Amino acid sequence: MALKEDMIREGNWLFRWRSYLPLIFLIVVLLGLKESSFSGQRSGSGWIWEFFFLFISMTGLTIRIYTIGYAARHTSGRNTHKQVADHLNTSGLYSLMRHPLYFGNFLIGLGISLFPRVWWVAVLYMMSFWIYYERIIFAEEIFLQNKFGKTYDTWSERTPTFWPKFTNWQKPEKDFSFKFCLKCEHPSLFSIIITFTFLDVMRYVLAQGRFQIDRPWLILFFCSLVIYISVRCLKKKTKVLSENCSRSGQ
Repeated sequence: MALKEDMIREGNWLFRWRSYLPLIFLIVVLLGLKESSFSGQRSGSGWIWEFFFLFISMTGLTIRIYTIGYAARHTSGRNTHKQVADHLNTSGLYSLMRHPLYFGNFLIGLGISLFPRVWWVAVLYMMSFWIYYERIIFAEEIFLQNKFGKTYDTWSERTPTFWPKFTNWQKPEKDFSFKFCLKCEHPSLFSIIITFTFLDVMRYVLAQGRFQIDRPWLILFFCSLVIYISVRCLKKKTKVLSENCSRSGQ
């Protein structure tokens, strides 16, 4: 019982800080970037690899957007104070796996960890992710089990924790809300692009001791910045995006 209580307590603490603690791993990525063998101007294959890594991260963001776009209101998402779930999401991506948002997070981080092209960075990321989210998932599932009882048990028995089981697919019960996704996930888009841009800059700083941003990353950065500022203005100055971001799935 003591171990279970420790796991729940640690999971709830990590849940509250889950948006910030992963930033620490950027230090590891930078160490890998310093060790990386590629420097200077890229070849064509270099750009292919970098945009492939971006594609992996954007796939993770797409999974998050699809998940929260169909999720029920007042289920835990960007809230950080405590677990929240007025409804148990079981359809859509929640019919394939119990934690599609975390699966999306995994892919976002995986793409970033691959950027240096140093094998141990990606391996360390995957190990750290599992240890980190294992506690969050444990605490979250205890909360859901206590709240929804038999309904949760039936769903969890047929639905994998993390890796999708496509034969389980069930059509989403809710209508998709684009404005809700735009309101809640525009920081994620900006964070992904700014992280890749930052790593591009640090690549030159660490390899050659000079500041440089390659044009494709600079263009992506400014495009994402425009989207971020525009949505922030819509949120503060209008009611166009008036939906609570606690709706982003359990």
